[in-house]
Amino acid sequence: MSDWDVIIIGAGMGGGTLAAALAPSGARVLVLERGARLSPSALDRDADAIFRSGHFRASETWLDGDGQPFRPGNYYMVGGNSKFYGAALIRYRAEDFAPLRHMGGTTLGWPIGYDALEPFYTQAEALFDVRGQAGEDPTEPPRGAAYPHPPVPDEPAIAGLRRALQKQGLHPSSIPLAVHLERWMAGGATAWDGHPDTCGGKLDGESAINAALAYPNVTLMTGTKAERILANAAGRITGVEVTGPEGRSLLTAQTYALAVGAVQSAALLLRSASADYPTGLANSSDQVGRNFMNHNCSAVLALHPFRRNPSIYQKTLMLNDFYLTGGPKGEPLGNIQMLGKITGPILAATTNLPRVLADWIAARSLDVYAMSEDLPNPDSRVTLKDGQIRLDWKRSNMAAHNALVARVKAVLRRAGFPIVLAQAFDRRTPSHQCGTARMGLDPRSSVTDSFGRCHDHSNLFIADASVLPTSAAVNPALTIAALALRMGQHIRETQAQAAATAQG
Repeated sequence: MSDWDVIIIGAGMGGGTLAAALAPSGARVLVLERGARLSPSALDRDADAIFRSGHFRASETWLDGDGQPFRPGNYYMVGGNSKFYGAALIRYRAEDFAPLRHMGGTTLGWPIGYDALEPFYTQAEALFDVRGQAGEDPTEPPRGAAYPHPPVPDEPAIAGLRRALQKQGLHPSSIPLAVHLERWMAGGATAWDGHPDTCGGKLDGESAINAALAYPNVTLMTGTKAERILANAAGRITGVEVTGPEGRSLLTAQTYALAVGAVQSAALLLRSASADYPTGLANSSDQVGRNFMNHNCSAVLALHPFRRNPSIYQKTLMLNDFYLTGGPKGEPLGNIQMLGKITGPILAATTNLPRVLADWIAARSLDVYAMSEDLPNPDSRVTLKDGQIRLDWKRSNMAAHNALVARVKAVLRRAGFPIVLAQAFDRRTPSHQCGTARMGLDPRSSVTDSFGRCHDHSNLFIADASVLPTSAAVNPALTIAALALRMGQHIRETQAQAAATAQG
């Protein structure tokens, strides 16, 4: 007799949403999380604590492709990295699921199309109370329902930018956001982008966990790290070894789901190698850890020396006019969206600028996030070196990103900003990490099927961004949630069929 029906490893966006999907089924679900819940504290809105000292970041170090140690931008707590996300829950475009020709190469596409995921996008938007406005963005894919709530309102400076972009014939649109604005602002007058939520103003992976825990059949175990996953020679997962408050133990279930992020999920599968699986679990294809992708991103600051920007949160507007075209031969360039408002302390903490100059710039800047697709590459990968994670990210498609940044600069100058500065994000700092266990139809070239079930292990699923075959060029959180909801439905249906067969 197994301890549980389903064990979910990881309480982030994927794991939390999967738990919420399984909770109404009555199945005994255990969610394991190595971290704890965040408690409200003054540090939640402290820019120096968050951006300079990295108070909330994990203390671990990884190795980069040159073998040099660095401190990754990962968070281990209930909610995972989503505790610090910008709450932008954007659907992938329909075109993202098919092969696309980019300046840096052509993607292979997905084993499913947008239509297969659309109902689950709608469910995810309802689960996270998304605020948005359909019909503004010509690249938006077909929708089965309206957004649950109207969009978060633009602040005056952003409303002015929206009008300036429209005058250029562009199509600015509202970012779909999982934010309760009044509740967030009651906790402090800051942006939510990059700041942890402890006031219930931003919906994230912990929000999904809380929805799941409303059912008595769901249990959350914090402070419990999965060390190894065990499998028998027939390919069935038989247990997960964990280290928790009471030491090391073995937990068992009928079904297991791995959801600790594209880097950590790959590392755990590799770390679970055994005599029967010498290259790691789920790795007969030799694809575990490969095809790591991370968006190519730059911060672009637009300034007018005689015009101040008093915005507090700022992150309400995006532009996708260059998402599907814009390259020299019509290739896609990427997404443009507002960053959460940069302040002097944030700018000083993340650059070498003197505080006085950082304050002057931040008081006048409109802060924009330019994001381009990183293409899958089998040599861009996660491996282990003496048990330590080595992340060798082979950045790709940078010509498209440089072209997008040039477009952003031109657009902002035409909008009335004579000074436009750009800075690419550090290549060693993972954000929007995905790939490493991609889904596909062929077990020889993929790790899971389209439901996230591992080809090699029928009772092991992967419920995070590891399974994404492509990174697209928008924030992946909503797609992770939609895939988890689809996985949850699949698990419920297959378990019901198995029970009916056993009784028959």
